[in-house]
Amino acid sequence: MIEDKWRLMTLPQQLGNLLAEISRAANWEKINKATQRAVALERALELIDLILADSRNFGRSRELGILRELIADCYANSGYFFINLKAIQDYLLPFAVLARK
Repeated sequence: MIEDKWRLMTLPQQLGNLLAEISRAANWEKINKATQRAVALERALELIDLILADSRNFGRSRELGILRELIADCYANSGYFFINLKAIQDYLLPFAVLARK
């Protein structure tokens, strides 16, 4: 059911929803709630997987795949990419704004 509804959304709408989960994770991180942060990032990974599975986004799969790796890096706290949730939020914000127009 979620996948059917998801496929009706445009890419900016999908990325706006992804931003919401990333923002939740960042808020949990600020107040040192690791478990809730992890849950929000798991949901973000589920959403990016749905975005990648959407055939309309095939031409953007490389960039979306990189975004997924960055989110996974934050989830694992590995620091491999030297990225933080704020940087991912900054990247996704213009898409969310576009979706609202």
